[in-house]
Amino acid sequence: MTDSDIRHNENAESNGLDATDRKILNHIQLNFPITSRPYQTIANALDMTEDDVVRRVKRLRETGIIRRIGGNFGPDKVGYHSTLCAASVPPEKVAHFTSVVNAYTGVTHNYLREHHFNVWFTFIAPSVQTIRDNLARISSDTGISPILNLPSTRVFKISANFKL
Repeated sequence: MTDSDIRHNENAESNGLDATDRKILNHIQLNFPITSRPYQTIANALDMTEDDVVRRVKRLRETGIIRRIGGNFGPDKVGYHSTLCAASVPPEKVAHFTSVVNAYTGVTHNYLREHHFNVWFTFIAPSVQTIRDNLARISSDTGISPILNLPSTRVFKISANFKL
């Protein structure tokens, strides 16, 4: 299964999205092909040319509409562990904290919440100890403590498919 992280915007036209861009985005969120020429497969499905699909996807990535296109795997199925983390970060330190967090390859995403624990992120690693060690390093490097480590005990898969 593939996953396309797409920034949702209630007014897609204000981002320069036309009907063809929306058609591509709707298609690739759930149907990104695993083939040697995925953009040709997408083009065939949408009655377009491969060059046009590639050009549009490239532009959508450059403008930040598409943040990521890649595989989405269940960590436990490949021997990894995942956890949800939360930290209470003063507003003036959020940029630094998130830049430190984002430097770790095991961090899949982070987001701000309106709560005492205002920065949340997910962390995936080959062992629970690796996660603990990395969270301790993040805390040491940023001066933010505690960082809550809330490991998964039950998995719920929620589809984040944005119809455009």
